Amino acid sequence: MLDTALSLLMLASIALLVGAAFLWRRGERQRPVLMLVLAAIMLGNLVIWTLPTRQGGTLVQAAAGK
Repeated sequence: MLDTALSLLMLASIALLVGAAFLWRRGERQRPVLMLVLAAIMLGNLVIWTLPTRQGGTLVQAAAGK
């Protein structure tokens, strides 16, 4: 279940990046910047969950009980 959530997190951040680029080209400035900030926060959370620890495990594996 957590794998699905992380996959959706990645897809949502990609959609935010594409949407921000689209709005930026249309001339808007505030909403695309906010979308980029949100995408950066989401990607940061994704890295935290999937980055291996010194013991070689990840938070995803710890949550799954492996």
